[in-house]
Amino acid sequence: MRETLVLNASFEPLATVSLRRAVVLVLQDKAVVELARPGLRLHSSAMELPAPQVIRLRRYVRVPFRRRAPWSRRGVLVRDRHRCAYCGRRATTVDHVVPRSRGGGDTWLNTVAACAEDNHRKADRTPEQAGMRLLRRPFEPTPSDALLLSVGAYDGERLPDWPAVPAA
Repeated sequence: MRETLVLNASFEPLATVSLRRAVVLVLQDKAVVELARPGLRLHSSAMELPAPQVIRLRRYVRVPFRRRAPWSRRGVLVRDRHRCAYCGRRATTVDHVVPRSRGGGDTWLNTVAACAEDNHRKADRTPEQAGMRLLRRPFEPTPSDALLLSVGAYDGERLPDWPAVPAA
């Protein structure tokens, strides 16, 4: 499970990693904890460490510019907060608005999270043909939005309180 946000040395979001990977980066002195999970600490026989929610790399990592977030089934479920786009219940699958058999592709704008019942009911039809209505339109998240959504740090209305960036 990816639950820790990794920031570059310049405080720009890079990726999300597991808690275990984040702890390893901190212990190897490759990253520092910028924001810890409140009330949660990790213990060993020799040390104690706050459980990181946001870490920052000590050295700047050059990353090629990404205009688009890469599409994935997991990304669609996270974007839609695991809620069915047809009924609002818990979603476990991804549905193609325009079915693949009719030329629809694996894109952000053609896929939505769906519960198994609605996905089966819609089958190989468009929502209009199946008499179903989308509760919300699919959208393409920016790469930064995709990272924030994946760690649950973005509620769609306001950004989380980030640690203050030190003055240069």
